Amino acid sequence: MPEPGALRTVLAFPSSYSVGITSLGYQVVWATLARRADLDVRRLFTDQGDPGHRDPELFGLSLSWELDGPVLLDLLERQRIPLWSHQRGDGDPIVFGGGPVLTANPEPLAPFFDVVLLGDGEQLLPAFIDALLTRRAAPRSERLRALAQVPGVYVPSLYAPRYSPEGELLAIEPLEATIPATVTKQTWRGNTLSHSTVITPEAAWPSIHMVEVARSCPELCRFCLASYLTLPFRTASLDDGLIPAVETGLKATQRLGLLGASVTQHPQFADLLSWLDQDRFDGTRVSVSSVRAATVTPQLAEMLSKRGSKSLTIAIESGSERMRRVVNKKLSNEEIFAAARYAKEGGLSALKLYGMAGLPTEEEADIESTAELLLALKRAVPGLRLSLGVSSFVPKAHTPFQWEGVRPEAEKRLKLLAKRLKPKGIDLRPESYGWSVIQALISRSDRRLAPVIAAARGQHDSLGGWKKAYRAVLAGDAPLIDPAQSVLPPAWEQVVHGNWSQERVLPWEHLQGPLPRSTLERHRAEALAAGNTPAVG
Repeated sequence: MPEPGALRTVLAFPSSYSVGITSLGYQVVWATLARRADLDVRRLFTDQGDPGHRDPELFGLSLSWELDGPVLLDLLERQRIPLWSHQRGDGDPIVFGGGPVLTANPEPLAPFFDVVLLGDGEQLLPAFIDALLTRRAAPRSERLRALAQVPGVYVPSLYAPRYSPEGELLAIEPLEATIPATVTKQTWRGNTLSHSTVITPEAAWPSIHMVEVARSCPELCRFCLASYLTLPFRTASLDDGLIPAVETGLKATQRLGLLGASVTQHPQFADLLSWLDQDRFDGTRVSVSSVRAATVTPQLAEMLSKRGSKSLTIAIESGSERMRRVVNKKLSNEEIFAAARYAKEGGLSALKLYGMAGLPTEEEADIESTAELLLALKRAVPGLRLSLGVSSFVPKAHTPFQWEGVRPEAEKRLKLLAKRLKPKGIDLRPESYGWSVIQALISRSDRRLAPVIAAARGQHDSLGGWKKAYRAVLAGDAPLIDPAQSVLPPAWEQVVHGNWSQERVLPWEHLQGPLPRSTLERHRAEALAAGNTPAVG
């Protein structure tokens, strides 16, 4: 229970309760804050929330998808909080945010936040709250300067972008000598990871207890934010982390979800499977997130089938072995076929595969190879239902492909896959090319996109709405962050589709991820060399 005078806090999620409460990240942040007696935390979703605070002192948002940016503004407006950080005074709450989108590149949304938390919340959140409470009665400017000294805490208003006369970003620099020049992402290295704190039938995945088995991924596919941004690869202790977490959840539900970018690469995963194979778990439904195809075994398929799963999910990225070399996907066609056989032999009825279109150096022949692989799988493992989820490549900050643009031909190649696979009974689930374009716009932009995000409100559910908002800002028909700031965003095509020079100053240059820029440049060069394509820039 909150103690008298506890800090009045709102933790928001930019979607409905059903979606938000399914987010393990949101659950963990809420539980971390709610366990503190010196905080009085209320939850807020787009469709409902806990009874609100009259005058909140702290407003937080968990952001896990680029396209949720405009929803933040709606939530702030509902709470009567000024949208722009520079408009807030001593009586307004500190607005903070976290999650993978903001950790990767907070700059497009930076003018709306007072504070951005970069990295894992296990240590970062307590340090942030402690620092805030020690200056609770201080003027706003003093609180923000104190918070900027906490490792992993980024205060955007204390940094300013510097541009060339042509509008090229030259640097993002602290305004005062006492403010750190760079902010480093924080990494949790404990032997326990996260698990559900709320189990409800109202969640998008009803009544499921989610347990994080591993964080990050050792494979380092060159496009992958979930791998590069969250390094190093960490696994929860079996005896001290995973088993106690599973036991706790199964007291409340019979549905268990094992999560992680590379669950089956946990060094004791086989032991976890054997433990879950006990008779006392009969009636428990177990599902796993996407697994590395090369680690699929008959034991895994049999256990999942026995525990109520119907399908297995693997990421292949491409049916072309050349493209898999380009993206560093260490996977052979033989291993993909073996995974399909093991899935069927183990009693599963479906195999879900994930791939991409528009990857750097990709040619139409590579897309044909993906179609041919799926058709060959269908022939080789009859009776196993196949589906292919396919997305367009989107460049992400802190990955080797951050310099590569979205390729317009990806849209045509998604249609080619549909033409080849749908008549053959293979379920194709393409992600919208248009949404990929907007993701790239947000993932690669700097602060000059903030007015576009504000102008896109109410029409942000379509590519046309975003383009209209962008044109309005370029034409001067939408207000800039600061009317005195005359530097406009670069051309849309350059942000979304441009292949950038490695000499270019990136919007996230002042934010240090797990790997230095030199390592990312080397990985990019290795990837392009694997495709026999010279690097751009």
